Amino acid sequence: MRRQGPLGRTSRRTYSLLAASLLTASAACGLTSGSPMVDDVEPGTIGKGRPLEGADLTVTSKEFTEQLVLGAIMGIAFEAAGAEVLDRTGIQGSVGTRAAVENGDADATYEYTGTAWITYLGNSRPIPDPEQQWQAVKEADAKKGMTWLPPARLNNTYALAMNQSNYKKYRTKTLSEVTELSKSDPGAVTLCVEGEFANRADGLPGLEKAYGMSLPAGNITQMDTGIIYTQTAKGACTYGEVYTTDGRIKSMNLAVMEDDKKFFPNYNAAPMVRTATLKKWPAIASVLDPVTKALDNDVAQTLNAKVDVDGEDPHQVALDWMKEKGFVKEG
Repeated sequence: MRRQGPLGRTSRRTYSLLAASLLTASAACGLTSGSPMVDDVEPGTIGKGRPLEGADLTVTSKEFTEQLVLGAIMGIAFEAAGAEVLDRTGIQGSVGTRAAVENGDADATYEYTGTAWITYLGNSRPIPDPEQQWQAVKEADAKKGMTWLPPARLNNTYALAMNQSNYKKYRTKTLSEVTELSKSDPGAVTLCVEGEFANRADGLPGLEKAYGMSLPAGNITQMDTGIIYTQTAKGACTYGEVYTTDGRIKSMNLAVMEDDKKFFPNYNAAPMVRTATLKKWPAIASVLDPVTKALDNDVAQTLNAKVDVDGEDPHQVALDWMKEKGFVKEG
């Protein structure tokens, strides 16, 4: 199962905390929680002609930083296009967020293709090609009343990373090179990983099998996510398990190893919209498409770091980015 929230679990607005608790408790019962989005924005490069005028749309997200930012980005785009938007971001875990859209308690969210394919749709093997992964999810979820719009390049998946000192020392750039290093210099490859990653088929056991790597237990230290980043940055372990869009990669100047055998699943973010909502308001697709195209790992790392490293508010970070990109203008 996909991990539920890798980033910044404590960084959220007060109303998101309330929404999360209420939504989690009553995901299948009909929801009344949430707060209206009241951003004073007008169309920029998106939303011209206000094609969503008259629409009442509810956006949702999971509770971690990246999802809070993406949920806000979606809601702000809808606002600029003329919609009244109810904010139900900050649901704890993937299942509750999915249920909110599937049950009609929310209209749309940014979801990850790998999460849908493996966690929701019950498949055990990811599809290596990201476009084919999205297409397979889109086709399967169409039967469940949900439409997947085109995905972003943003791919929040697993990776191994190292600090610059170790990178200069060992010069590994790919996981195949890490494997070769583990064979030529067994003591050089030490890992800091989460307990879940250490035991999951799509984590370290599968990684070792796919790359022909065999690390002694003494070379692997299990710890909490946040500690992994600091310990990797300090060089306490040569390689740390990271999420590819985490802002701490950039702020700590970590070097990420390429998954050259494409072992890890693709977790591309894409708008997942209730089909009934999209049929009523088809302009949702054209409003979101330019925004989604602008989202990649560099953007995500930068925005996530503003929250997790600099302590900024996720909604404000989203709003600033939407204005900076010219998608919306100050009202």
